[in-house]
Amino acid sequence: MKVEFRSISVRDLVSKYQDDGEGGVVGYGGKLDIRPAFQREFVYKDRQREAVIRTINQGFPLNVMYWADNGGEHYEVIDGQQRTISVAQYVSGDYSVDGLYFHNLPRDKADRILEYELMIYVCTGTDSEKLDWFRTVNIAGEKLTNQELRNAVYSGTWVSDAKRYFSKVGGAAYQIGKDHLKGTAIRQDYLQTAIDWISGGNIEDYMGRHQHDADATVLWEHFQAVIAWVKSCFKIRPKLMKGVDWGSLYREFHS
Repeated sequence: MKVEFRSISVRDLVSKYQDDGEGGVVGYGGKLDIRPAFQREFVYKDRQREAVIRTINQGFPLNVMYWADNGGEHYEVIDGQQRTISVAQYVSGDYSVDGLYFHNLPRDKADRILEYELMIYVCTGTDSEKLDWFRTVNIAGEKLTNQELRNAVYSGTWVSDAKRYFSKVGGAAYQIGKDHLKGTAIRQDYLQTAIDWISGGNIEDYMGRHQHDADATVLWEHFQAVIAWVKSCFKIRPKLMKGVDWGSLYREFHS
């Protein structure tokens, strides 16, 4: 596995920055998935994102961030998403700090922000190597869940489509499964559970085999089948239903 350090300016980071809401957030000339589609939403409070800008203004280190190299000069933020979005939102004029928007700053102060160098580690390697490394560096800030790490390693058409069903707040999986699953969709708990059910606990093997599938229809249909079976067999009692290993019960008894 290769881990390369890069010093990247804010100017380059926010180049072609675009926030498409549920469609994802991109930057770095369109080559960086800052928040892939249906990934965890922005969670920083005002004081946290303002602290990011004040750190840059004072020239203090913002702490390292980690990207995965997905090939073809395309990258994905693994750690540092909230800081990255905070910077991009400020430069785009989405909020002010100490009463000043970015466009209110004198040219020298604006240039100081744009020329600020961010410390980035870029990881290139096999899926298993990247997953081990991501788990090792996932030690600060808003820690990624195991499924968020897996999504980064096995990113592709299949994961993107799976997130459409399972990773959206109030989305399709939530609508039918909220009485049966623990956790939250936004932190990928629903997606992890669905893969666990269909794979018999072999989540990473399943994701590896299906990484480049065109869509996650099979996963979604299996999830619906499990929930429908549960509802046909048991009275809905949310306090008792949540977190049961319905996938194993379905495999053993549904027929």
